[in-house]
Amino acid sequence: MRKHTKLIIALSLILQILLIKVLANFPGLVETYYSNGIYKWISKVMHFVFGWIPFSVGDILYTLAGIYIIRWIFMNRKRLRKDTKNYILDILSAVSIAYFAFHILWAFNYYRLPLHASLKIENDYSTAQLVKFTEELILQTNVIHGIIEKNDTTKVVMPYTKKELLKLTPKGYEQLSKEFPHLAYWPSSLKRSIYSLPLTYMGFSGYLNPFTNEAQIDGLIPTYKYPTTASHEIAHQLGYAAENEANFIGALATMKHENIYFNYSGYSFALRHCLNDIYLRDPVKYEELLMKVNIGILKNYEESRLFWKSYENISEVFFKNTYSGFLKANNQKGGIESYSYVVALLVNYFETHPL
Repeated sequence: MRKHTKLIIALSLILQILLIKVLANFPGLVETYYSNGIYKWISKVMHFVFGWIPFSVGDILYTLAGIYIIRWIFMNRKRLRKDTKNYILDILSAVSIAYFAFHILWAFNYYRLPLHASLKIENDYSTAQLVKFTEELILQTNVIHGIIEKNDTTKVVMPYTKKELLKLTPKGYEQLSKEFPHLAYWPSSLKRSIYSLPLTYMGFSGYLNPFTNEAQIDGLIPTYKYPTTASHEIAHQLGYAAENEANFIGALATMKHENIYFNYSGYSFALRHCLNDIYLRDPVKYEELLMKVNIGILKNYEESRLFWKSYENISEVFFKNTYSGFLKANNQKGGIESYSYVVALLVNYFETHPL
């Protein structure tokens, strides 16, 4: 690549950042022309190209990219002192290209309309509304648990392998698309990440590769969490970049699934978020409501807690803080804390769509 070409590409990074800052003020345009326009074709093509491959192409590409970067740094280590200007230019031009691809292929979705605006529901709720909805969730989750397990003290164990669960997950979106046609999901591109172990140590249960549009699922997480985790990542594939919105859509997909085990995963997921929110607002009410939850459900919660506790390490804090900063830099003001905002969407959606 010629020197002046590199310079133009490198400087374009500044222009890209400025344009994105401007674009963030026009979520309606992003929603109409990118999220519900260009992106739908991009994701569809990606799924046709990579979805049928049984392993994660994105993970392989990241591996090759990592090897290449390490090799490039080693091979060019002397240039840093002798030719600093061109060394930095090479790095900036590469970053500029990656930044452009990241946004064109997926990340413009960070700047679309907030989901509550699209659904025409409120984005706030009272403690009374939260308590009422949580009580309804407890009843429904207990009923589903009771259908699966005869004893209310027995935790639910999925009768499927994780591979089978990934194949079954899209069926929830078949049901959800009857209400929201734009959430139709086909073809599928769900993969178990080859980096499941490091992913777990970093504290993440899955991620979307924006360059291949594959949904990567941590193969080590508890099986009962697989339906909601996979459904969450599909929501990202459908263009919902915000974590709170992906949680909400993933919860709906599992709650509306034709399989009762998926229903259990979805309802218990929603219930846990609501209980956590009540604990922050009214610890006494939290203890009162917790007593009404089947012990078997609480055992599943404990199973998940112990799993993550067994992988706790110093690096997890670093990666969580880094990702939180990344979210804030990409129009998610709450950072990683935006995960809890799913409660607002759940409470207000089910105000007009009773359980």
